[in-house]
Amino acid sequence: MLTPDPRYLRSLLARYADLRIAHSRGEKGLEQQLDDVTYTLCVATGTTRIEDALTTADALLAQPAGATAPSALEAERTELAA
Repeated sequence: MLTPDPRYLRSLLARYADLRIAHSRGEKGLEQQLDDVTYTLCVATGTTRIEDALTTADALLAQPAGATAPSALEAERTELAA
């Protein structure tokens, strides 16, 4: 599975939190934006439910910076160097 950039993931989580807070305060017209960021979080984390997306995002962000699998470009460079 490709892992999303941590900065992108944090941005999505912040947007999701902002929209949920605004929605809970009764602000109108946020449903489509909330649906969009929910969908994007699910796609970015490879899940189908927002609860799972949030759990997966937390787990991904908790990993040390170098703990993710090497990118395809890094793998290709390794193969070319061999």
